[in-house]
Amino acid sequence: MEITTKKLAQIFLFSSLSQEDLESVRDYIRTRKYLRKEIIFHEGDRLLAQLHIVLDGQLIVQKSSSTGKETVLRQLLAGEIFAAPALFGDGIAPATVTALEDSTIITIEREVLLDQIQSQPEIALKILSCFNQRLQEMHFTIHGLISERAVVRIIRLIQYKVNRYGFEPENPGKCLKVKLPYQQISRMVGITYEECVRIFKKELSSAIDYERGGKITIKDYEKFNTLASESEG
Repeated sequence: MEITTKKLAQIFLFSSLSQEDLESVRDYIRTRKYLRKEIIFHEGDRLLAQLHIVLDGQLIVQKSSSTGKETVLRQLLAGEIFAAPALFGDGIAPATVTALEDSTIITIEREVLLDQIQSQPEIALKILSCFNQRLQEMHFTIHGLISERAVVRIIRLIQYKVNRYGFEPENPGKCLKVKLPYQQISRMVGITYEECVRIFKKELSSAIDYERGGKITIKDYEKFNTLASESEG
């Protein structure tokens, strides 16, 4: 599969490149399709020195503890970069990355990326901005696990996803663009699946509708914000 320069320009990282630079980069890009539930790489795998980008689809990043418990670290949507150790660090995958749906991944060799950075330094700034955002997300998660009740952590997670990915109008309310199944939410906020279901049905049902598959609609945003404030008390 050959990626077009138009599609390449839609990726935030390359949006500032000229047509000539886009064509140059395209010549070095490799694409690969992954089916739903297919693993891109396992935690501990040796990574090639490449930049990894989600062209389309959705991925999930998970890490396993010594007891075998899996924790969801983040979701990755179209345009997002991942596998930082492949560019910086020891080249060992710190987590397992799996396709949540049929997805396409593109990779570009580190040397080619460095050549582009020399002529377009803003690419490096965009990469740093992405990694800084990841650090903030990690801080948010750790702080929540230590100091907040489970319902607050769920609310904060939904708020973060709205701010990060946006929503679509729904009648009534606003539907998150990214899906968040119960199992995924429970792993991200550190609670059991059963507790997650209970919180949605008992404590959040007045403001949020949850549909099978992880479709979340905030049907009453004012009520949702009120629940967030009340839960902190």
